[in-house]
Amino acid sequence: MTALLVMGIALCAAGATFLGGLLALSLRERVPMVLGFSAGAVIGVAFFDLLPEALAVPQQLYSSRAIIAAAALGFFLYVLLDRLLLKSHAGGNDPRRAMIGAGSFSAHSLLDGFAIGIAFQAGQSIGLVVAAAVLVHDFSDGLNTVNVVTRNGGSRKTAIRWLAVDASAPVIGAGLSLLVSLNQTWLALLLGGFAGFFLYIGASDLLPESQRSHPDARTALATVAGAGLLYIVTTIAL
Repeated sequence: MTALLVMGIALCAAGATFLGGLLALSLRERVPMVLGFSAGAVIGVAFFDLLPEALAVPQQLYSSRAIIAAAALGFFLYVLLDRLLLKSHAGGNDPRRAMIGAGSFSAHSLLDGFAIGIAFQAGQSIGLVVAAAVLVHDFSDGLNTVNVVTRNGGSRKTAIRWLAVDASAPVIGAGLSLLVSLNQTWLALLLGGFAGFFLYIGASDLLPESQRSHPDARTALATVAGAGLLYIVTTIAL
């Protein structure tokens, strides 16, 4: 019965991801506003969801300093991938950057689905709380996946393909969670690393691009709204 519940929630997360991506595709004429909101949502996920979850591990396992170090490692690893390995074009439209950005969101969605299953192993009430948080911010993940792809020169077809990968990831992760039991200490470090990834994606890619083509208060307010929404959602869910 628990397995069916976990997979059912994972399918709902997949639907939320896909809806977010389709919304981003339908608002192409308002890309700067969507990018601004997306940047705030990405940064909000890092600050209000991933880092608090990682820091919630018992202090005897990892100190707060170690978790923050994992986040910093994720941030600077993404810097190296973006600046040294990708050698992106002057205009910033590099499909390889889109691939790594969308791939990181898909990996995060995989971890989301896995976390749902692990949470239900700890108890149904904990599982439902984690599921609520995942369902809401997976909508932002879909929106962010499409924006990262289109921002870096990807076509609509490519964006939809990556959106399908991202949407299927929580289902795969939930399925894997039914087969294995992950040590919580490794999960904390992974969450910290993903927080660093998302801070870089939001602050150095999505946010500057939204301001470049539409530098006014409305775009900045959209960014604040994206971060604020994630704060409210994660606060209510937790």
